[in-house]
Formats: sequence, structure tokens, C-alpha cells
Amino acid sequence: MSETNGRGLVLVGYRGTGKSTVGRLLAERTGRPFVDVDDEIVARAGRTIRAIFEESGEPAFRVIEEAVVRDLIAAYPGGILGTGGGTIVREANRRAIRGHGFVAWLRADVDELARRLEADTATRETRPSLTSKGAVAEIAEVLDFRTPFYEEVAHLVVDTVSRGPKEVADLILEHWSRAEGSQDSGEPRSCS
Repeated sequence: MSETNGRGLVLVGYRGTGKSTVGRLLAERTGRPFVDVDDEIVARAGRTIRAIFEESGEPAFRVIEEAVVRDLIAAYPGGILGTGGGTIVREANRRAIRGHGFVAWLRADVDELARRLEADTATRETRPSLTSKGAVAEIAEVLDFRTPFYEEVAHLVVDTVSRGPKEVADLILEHWSRAEGSQDSGEPRSCS
């Protein structure tokens, strides 16, 4: 998947890496719309993601998520799309994401993610646990599973531990604009 067909931007990464915050900043700076997959899922379903998982299960959630990704990409060509942490698990989503444009993977280490998620009461109340393990063990296990998918889609990898949202947005803008003017090699660039 080395080709970038679209001119949009997609932010991927585990929850708590700053996709929504950075997406809004990028929208302000570029004048492009920012749309969040998880927000659209909640709006369509009329219930939280945690409730969808508890009442219908993860497979049903992933079906809704795939439809939302497809619909948002079609409705906002050239837009900025913030994905859920697990959106990249489905192959159809990975294809759609890469086809939409430039993909930035926002990354943080396990301990930092656990700290951020623990501090975010809204996330704790609206997002489900994905394993029966504690926060650190769950994040490590889920990241281990998802990392190859993030690597597969990413044009740019940005470490968000040592950077604030504005600096992350600056880096993405720099690399995104450079990518729009050149052929993509398919190899992700890393900003550690």
C-alpha cells in the first residue's frame, strides 16, 4: 500500500495519543473539515461506544465503524479524518484510509498512554475495556496486536510523548505538504 490517491489526511493511533485535539488544530490551520469516526459512530448509534460494545459486541461495533469510515471519506474528500484506535484492524478500513490521503500515526509509550487515559474521565466512562487485564497490561497487549496495522498504513510516525499538540500539528503539516508535492515512497517517516 504505497500509493496515496486522495489528498486528505487521516490520523491513526491508540486512544489518548491526541488525534482529536491535533485534528481540530489541523482543521483550523488548513480550513479543511475535521471529522471524527468515533463521534460519528456515537451520533448514528445514539449511544456510547462502551454501550455498543456491551449491548452488541465488538463485531457489531466494527461493522458500524467500517460503514462510518467509508461514508466520511466519501462525504469529505480532502478532509481530515480522526479514527478510533482500532479502526485499522479491518483491512477494508486500512485500504480506505490509505486511499484517502496522507496518514499520520500518533504514538506514545504504554506508560504515558495509561497515565493519559487514567486522567481522562470522559474516556473511562465512554470507552470499553478491551481485555480483562489492568490498564498497562491491556494497552501493551492491544498495541502489540495493532502496531503492524499502524505501520502498514502510516506515511508519518509522530511521537506525542515529548511534543504538545501544536508541535505535532506543525510536524504533520510539514510532512503532509511535502508529500502532496512528491511521490510517496511508502516508507513511513518517523519523528521521534
